[in-house]
Amino acid sequence: MKKKLFALLMALVMVLSLAACGGDKGGDTQAPADSGSSTDTQAPADSGSGDAEATTDLKLGYDLETGISVYGPYYDEWSDMTDEELYEMAKAEDTTINVYATSSKMLKAEEPFEEMYPGLDLVVSDLDSDEVLSKAKIENETNNITADVLQTKDVNGEVFHEYYDNGVIEPFYPRDICTHISEENLKYSYPLYSSQAFWYYNTEAFPDGQPITSWWQIIEKNDDGSQKYALYTKEIGQETAYLSLFASFIINADEMAQSYKDIYGTDLEYTYDASSFAFEVPENNAGVEYLWRFTQAEMTFIGDGDELVLAVHNSTKDRPALALASAGKIENREESGYNIDWCINLTPYTALLNTESMFVVSGCNSPAGARLFIRYITGGADCQSGGLKPFTKVGNWPLRDDFVDEKNPAKLPELGARANDLVSIYDIYPDVQDMWMYWLNK
Repeated sequence: MKKKLFALLMALVMVLSLAACGGDKGGDTQAPADSGSSTDTQAPADSGSGDAEATTDLKLGYDLETGISVYGPYYDEWSDMTDEELYEMAKAEDTTINVYATSSKMLKAEEPFEEMYPGLDLVVSDLDSDEVLSKAKIENETNNITADVLQTKDVNGEVFHEYYDNGVIEPFYPRDICTHISEENLKYSYPLYSSQAFWYYNTEAFPDGQPITSWWQIIEKNDDGSQKYALYTKEIGQETAYLSLFASFIINADEMAQSYKDIYGTDLEYTYDASSFAFEVPENNAGVEYLWRFTQAEMTFIGDGDELVLAVHNSTKDRPALALASAGKIENREESGYNIDWCINLTPYTALLNTESMFVVSGCNSPAGARLFIRYITGGADCQSGGLKPFTKVGNWPLRDDFVDEKNPAKLPELGARANDLVSIYDIYPDVQDMWMYWLNK
């Protein structure tokens, strides 16, 4: 991943913000006149390599002629095809649909999908995220493509920039389903579901509710200078999603500064020293200040999420603790009787959404079958296909507004998380990682 200077980052953020303001947020993000619904069973004429330069510019998210942001949702001739049309096409091509997935739950889709679409053979490979991407890249480079569909998560922009932009994978946005998904969650990919992490607190120690409302209060100190909360977390420098969240605080420094002022009534004092870094670190950036202060707090790193929330359960009001762990660990409340709950609606925002997404593999053998499966696994036209069922659990939030969530104790809009800005995070992620490691060990 190429390192970028922070000064360039700030300029880029401003340019992208201005470009986004000038874009058309409500309609198609591409302009083919013949992108209406197809009635035959032939593949779209431009579903192959097509105009490579135009496609690249579009996927890079920037129209060179207009200067307007053109991220997803990207609609093409595939987008308006029905399940029936795709099924007929899929039976006429390679009928084996290979899915590389990072979730073992995807295996549960094989039998019901094949029952719904006789004649098609769904083969799911359960891999870790690195394997999914590396195998797809090697297949692309050797022109020996096996995968048709990829399921993976992008939290720091690596997938978007290094696989999507480079043509290893390509977008598929089914228009009818996308009408049920907020456009901010379609910008970089077509989502399967989202998850997030929360700070957990002890409900017995704080019976009146969560003790914090801001990220700044997490690292608060008592009058005698001691740390107010014992902090438990995974080692953030080794957790891409967590480090990306800290990077977002630097990008949204104004919001971090305002959050501090809202809590304490005074402007933030900047105390970090950036002179030790070979790259330029912005001055008076509230996100950088928070990163510095957080690394200097006393923390206990625990790799297991169940043990993290157990530490909170074992804490007391006299020695209170907070733990950062995945949302799904709330299940320990019912299963093990833990006195734990989420801290929600923290300012400036609780978390970034970590979105599992579905991609079509470029040049795959079953392009129609791949798209049919993606429609199926994300609920189908009426959200009744059953494809989402294996992923319906506490801590997972499908992003469709017509999905009935009976598992989670709160709906996603009630929690205070926001969509990830993968372009901005990708540009500064390596530098933020360097700052974290250096300051943590200082």
